[in-house]
Amino acid sequence: MRKPIIAGNWKMNKTAAECRALITELLPKVANAKCDVVVCVPFTDIALAAELTAGSNVVVGAQNVAWADSGAFTGEISADMLKEAGATYVILGHSERRQYFGETDASVNKRLVQALKNDLKPIVCVGELLAEREGGKTEEVCKRQVEGAFDGISAADAAKTVIAYEPVWAIGTGKTATDEQADETIGYIRSVVKALYGDAVADGMRIQYGGSMNAKNVAGLMAKPQIDGGLIGGASLKAEDFSIIVNTAK
Repeated sequence: MRKPIIAGNWKMNKTAAECRALITELLPKVANAKCDVVVCVPFTDIALAAELTAGSNVVVGAQNVAWADSGAFTGEISADMLKEAGATYVILGHSERRQYFGETDASVNKRLVQALKNDLKPIVCVGELLAEREGGKTEEVCKRQVEGAFDGISAADAAKTVIAYEPVWAIGTGKTATDEQADETIGYIRSVVKALYGDAVADGMRIQYGGSMNAKNVAGLMAKPQIDGGLIGGASLKAEDFSIIVNTAK
């Protein structure tokens, strides 16, 4: 059995004061969770979030990591910096990073190598645009992104990685893939992992759904056999909504 994982992606939201208020409200609501709980916060909130969650069942993640150890990379944050601040997980290849900041399968791969080298737990995002879904290219896109991200990654390292399937057309739009669509596509992604690494890695890898999962649709999505959790956007910014999602995942 794969243990579910619910990760909140705060994106570019919450000042330090707002971070403190949200986490303080959230912790008692998810204290008895039957899944792994992660909050992926802005860089400026990581140290505070780590301090607030110390000793709890909630761990902290970042939203990106640099592909280099250090150097002249203005605006980037290294794995060492993330770990020292208290991050355990890191999101890689989110569609917003691909759309607005030029991330590619190749750059996601370089960041994945760096995260694994430094014992950060990666959440690698893959998913298709609306035109790609309507054009019947969902599987083609997901296959290309998975193979690109995991190029040269060993089976042992792949086994440490979470994949988040996030159909781009369902992020922040209020649209959601049906339970069946999400389950079918995640099953396909698992088959790609199986082709790369074999049954053991594929069967053990946790694959989340990341397209507008919320308190109302989480039960149906989590009931599907291929879906191992969620990468939660807007609903992670409200303690009550996020806690419902967390406590439904078991």
